[in-house]
Amino acid sequence: MALDGLGKSLRNILGRIGSASSVDESLIKDICKDLQRALLEADVNVRLVLDLTNKVKDRAINEPPAAGRSMKDHLTNIIYQELVNLVDNGEGIPLKPQKIMMVGLYGQGKTTTTGKLALYFSKKGFSVGLIGADVYRPAALDQLKQLGEKVGVEVYGEPGESDAPGIVKRGLEKFKDKKIVIIDTSGRHALEDDLIEEVKNIAEVAKPEERILVLDSQVGQQAGPQAEAFHNAVGVTGVILTKMDGTAKGGGAISAIAKTNARIVFLGTGEHIRDLEAFDANKFISRLLGMGDLSSLIQLASEEIDDTEAMQKVTESMMTGKFTLNDMYYQMAAVGKMGPLQKVMSMLPGFSGMEDKIDYEASQKKLQVFRVIMDSMTNDEKEDPSIIKSKRIERIASGAGVTPHDVRELLKQYNQTKKTMAAVGKNRKMRKQMMKQLGGVDLEALKNMQS
Repeated sequence: MALDGLGKSLRNILGRIGSASSVDESLIKDICKDLQRALLEADVNVRLVLDLTNKVKDRAINEPPAAGRSMKDHLTNIIYQELVNLVDNGEGIPLKPQKIMMVGLYGQGKTTTTGKLALYFSKKGFSVGLIGADVYRPAALDQLKQLGEKVGVEVYGEPGESDAPGIVKRGLEKFKDKKIVIIDTSGRHALEDDLIEEVKNIAEVAKPEERILVLDSQVGQQAGPQAEAFHNAVGVTGVILTKMDGTAKGGGAISAIAKTNARIVFLGTGEHIRDLEAFDANKFISRLLGMGDLSSLIQLASEEIDDTEAMQKVTESMMTGKFTLNDMYYQMAAVGKMGPLQKVMSMLPGFSGMEDKIDYEASQKKLQVFRVIMDSMTNDEKEDPSIIKSKRIERIASGAGVTPHDVRELLKQYNQTKKTMAAVGKNRKMRKQMMKQLGGVDLEALKNMQS
């Protein structure tokens, strides 16, 4: 995800708190300085940074920790809460019939995001219509039609017509029976007066309930003026940050939200049409701090895996330390369906911050090889890997078309994963964090199901 640099800096700050012998006023001030440096380097607005760190310092010095909570946990929790407050500015787009107007400059991912949003509402059971009102970019309507065809949504447009408000008016008439109508407007390479005038006229015709600014998370400090200009024109109600799978600073885009007083409603997390994630401030900061986001991981898995039994196995083995190679196979199959490995791993507690240590492309290929190897095993071998000795290794390698070394590497990976999951299962703090993220899932019950 974007803000990788900020995430690493914040995790280092939490690590410094954890390793400190005690928490006193001197440490709190030093932590706030580190926090300021990290946020400023990520392009977060200076005023916002000072406001946040002053709140952290004031609360840490004057607010007593809750009963049973250490000062270290108290300081960590304050930082977490204030970071959430920095990006949290209200609820997402409500699931109800409405008109949505998309605005933004060229290159921000507006048309692609329009298609992603259409898929999102279609999957929620709404009938959706798309109106192509970008009359300046010749390929815009064709791109929107391709996206509409891909997600099964009807698109209205008038090739060659330059009257964008007129197109919108006629499109709304055509889609009067649709529950959701999304309008893709023109962009420009810069904030030109005619662009602002056009989006004002479209807004006057459409009277959309939501006016969404699509903003590239890598745009930096220029995000503020962009957001302010569109907000002054149409009253931006929400922001979608795109390219959140990159490694940009990203703080400038987040700072831009303060210019509009709008809320972040979605994150674009990849190039695939399904790579649109409803924004949740708590989950976003949790992943940024390396705490993972298991609830989103399981939701993603449930959307991509049709086999209920497989889904149950993936969830159970994720939560417990007792699993077989069959369970590992289910996990690998699930990961393959859920998108890029880096996206999935970012949702696991403890894996954030390891980006520089993992070759994701090589790891993705290795997972494919491992699945081929397991396809060459008997069910007894997958249920009890301890019986796999040298002769079996040679037979499995021959059947899979790999070397015995590859088979041994799979077994080594399996044993490491099993050990890691066993440690997670014994860690009460981690189990509580998982239960909180999973909305109260009874992990002890899950463990008993595996017994």
